[in-house]
Amino acid sequence: MEVKTDDYCVAYHPETVAVTFQGSLRLGGMEEYAPIVELLNSVASEGHETITLDLKGLEFLNSSGISMLSKFVISIRKQKNTSITVKGSNDFAWQGKSLKNLQRLMPTLTLELE
Repeated sequence: MEVKTDDYCVAYHPETVAVTFQGSLRLGGMEEYAPIVELLNSVASEGHETITLDLKGLEFLNSSGISMLSKFVISIRKQKNTSITVKGSNDFAWQGKSLKNLQRLMPTLTLELE
């Protein structure tokens, strides 16, 4: 599964149960994020023990995108049988601050910043 444009690529890798985000997500509102939400929800519905969100290649994420990720984390938190690992990069200033907020939404979330 993959959602791809000239600006970004969000791809699911079933062998590692990882969703990689690359490029720049500057979509205009939740409607435009719907294909990515569908991909994430599809992965979540498979009932994996851990889902990895690899954001190391995501240069920019606007407020709508942060909201989309936050809602996904909350939906996983409600499942209680799935955990999330988020991999980020210290190369992009927005990631340190914004990704730490995901841990507030789900204290069991594992955050790995490189």
